[in-house]
Amino acid sequence: MELVLSAEASVAEFDSRAAAFLDALESGAVRAAWPDASAPGGWRVEAWVKQAILAIFARSANVEGCGAAPGGLPFRDRGLLLPKRVLPTGVRMVPGGSAVRRGAHLGVGVIVMPPAYVNVGAFVGEGSLIDSHALVGSCAQIGKRVHLSAAAQIGGVLEPVGALPVIVEDEVFVGGGVGLFAGVVVGRGAVLGAGVVLTGSSRVFDLVREEIIEAKNGSPLVIPAGAVVVPGTRPAAGRFAAAHGLALSTPILVKQRDASTDARTALAEVLRA
Repeated sequence: MELVLSAEASVAEFDSRAAAFLDALESGAVRAAWPDASAPGGWRVEAWVKQAILAIFARSANVEGCGAAPGGLPFRDRGLLLPKRVLPTGVRMVPGGSAVRRGAHLGVGVIVMPPAYVNVGAFVGEGSLIDSHALVGSCAQIGKRVHLSAAAQIGGVLEPVGALPVIVEDEVFVGGGVGLFAGVVVGRGAVLGAGVVLTGSSRVFDLVREEIIEAKNGSPLVIPAGAVVVPGTRPAAGRFAAAHGLALSTPILVKQRDASTDARTALAEVLRA
């Protein structure tokens, strides 16, 4: 299903096609990226999805509104992309200022703690938890039973349209204040310690395999499945840096996930009842 981007389409025709496209995103039938073992990083980008979202931004008029809660702040946004008013079956959103924009998918059992924000084109798999002050950006792909801790920032990617959005695979634990930005794939079951920041140009020092993990030849930065990554430092180069004891922050892969890691990151089933 591709949204026709005809400049000649009437407003009513375009709005109807846009609504069908956004419904497909919300149901999970359409996604900005799909698992594909033959693609770089194991994920295939659906560039047309981002093109369609950008077309909706271009064609949709701004509208005035007010938050649903009593005394809610006024807002002005694209009329076709206003926050959802009806939650999908099986999703729990705790009151307190969160918003899920039109065109975002939330799987059964997802919990959204306040305040949090999920942007258009994002996909959040079944049983995942989005904690307070967390952001799931445009077209980011979050797997099943993922824990996004407080203040986690999962960056969105709309431009360039062919760029891979941030991918967080199933059962990943993302610690507080973690930042994941364009060109990053976090493998299944990985654990990212509080404060880790990863971008497509990051270099991760792997103490287990004694190698450096980095993006190469157009592929994304891929954090191996089950890896435990924490913030670290390495000396800055040059005599001036050495004289002043300067260091650069760098992510470090310290071990593979094990039973002790599982015990510290276990998800409470009672929360998902």
